Amino acid sequence: MLVDTHCHLADAAFAGDAREAVDRAVAAGVGHVIVVGESREAADRALDIVGVDARASATAGVHPHVASQWDSAAAEWLTARLADPRVVAAGEMGLDYHYDYSPRDRQRSAFEAQLGIAALAGKPAVIHSREADDDLAAILRNHPRTLAVLHSFSSGPAVLDAGLALGHYVSFSGMITFKSWRQDDAIRRVPTDRLLVETDAPYLAPVPHRGQRNEPAMVVRVAARLAEVLGLPADEIARMTTANARRLFGARIPG
Repeated sequence: MLVDTHCHLADAAFAGDAREAVDRAVAAGVGHVIVVGESREAADRALDIVGVDARASATAGVHPHVASQWDSAAAEWLTARLADPRVVAAGEMGLDYHYDYSPRDRQRSAFEAQLGIAALAGKPAVIHSREADDDLAAILRNHPRTLAVLHSFSSGPAVLDAGLALGHYVSFSGMITFKSWRQDDAIRRVPTDRLLVETDAPYLAPVPHRGQRNEPAMVVRVAARLAEVLGLPADEIARMTTANARRLFGARIPG
């Protein structure tokens, strides 16, 4: 069984069938999905979707796009959310200098604050990085006590070098199936005990589903491409990445 370690079932794209998407994922061979809460509102919706379903977990955090909303109340909220056993990670958090929807100084301060809260809670951080490699790598180095996953990795060597040196995990999405993907060497550099797979649904649907709404069941395509790059059987990729997800996110992930 595979684990989709990052999907946005709380997104409006799944307003009518989020729980059914989990059913379809399980039918496709996905044993668990992690529903990302990238804002206070999304995290609350993620918990509603997860409910008491053992096949799903949630995260809670403040995305760099909405980092301007970070304040002391948000810090109290995140601390409380991370105490919920269904919330297995803090995030998605990080830096996004491509869109710059929030001022960069606010992005950096929100990111650093959330890394500190994650460390105190003993839960990993889910990291978003876009066109901010040097600043993101530096901030990660400032927080060596916080274990993290570099989600939907497509950054440059500065982020990968920092992440690997700090013992972080690296997750790959449907981007690795695109014709434009040029980073197979990055996949091969990640130790096999720190590799993860994800969909980032509803975004980044893998080939041959590009242009469609992505969903957790399609993580099977990501795992198949990972197996191709690494020259490993598909069942070994499933066993390995599921074991890695359980080690990182905890006992809610099936062993």
